[in-house]
Amino acid sequence: AAETGLSYLRRMVPVPLDIVSHELSRRAEGNGSSDLADIVADLPDSLGEQPRPGGVGRLPQTLEPTDVDPVLQARLDDLVGNGRLGQVPDLSDDDLVALAAELRTFEAVVSERRRSFFGAVDALQAELARRYRDGEASVESLLNG
Repeated sequence: AAETGLSYLRRMVPVPLDIVSHELSRRAEGNGSSDLADIVADLPDSLGEQPRPGGVGRLPQTLEPTDVDPVLQARLDDLVGNGRLGQVPDLSDDDLVALAAELRTFEAVVSERRRSFFGAVDALQAELARRYRDGEASVESLLNG
């Protein structure tokens, strides 16, 4: 459940970040601010610009989050909830830069938590494998005990 919750939070960041980054690029090219219709029309380009970050190569057992850290969820809601992405055209350049930075920071925090989680899982699996390999544990003892 913890793995699924962290994976869910991490998957929720790239799209808003791509939209904000695309709007910043558009403005930097001298195209001025978009309106919401422009942002929607540009979604194929916005979402195709950035490569996706690599993961640990593990898929969660289920994609439906059942245990999401409430502090991280609240932070994500603060960043992109309540229609904030629909307000992107109205945000100043400085506000867009700040939002992009906050989204990158949030993604880094969640990614670090995921790495730590998988590090702990890997350590536990290695210890179990060692115990079975060294004879300290056996399948028979599990079935009989």
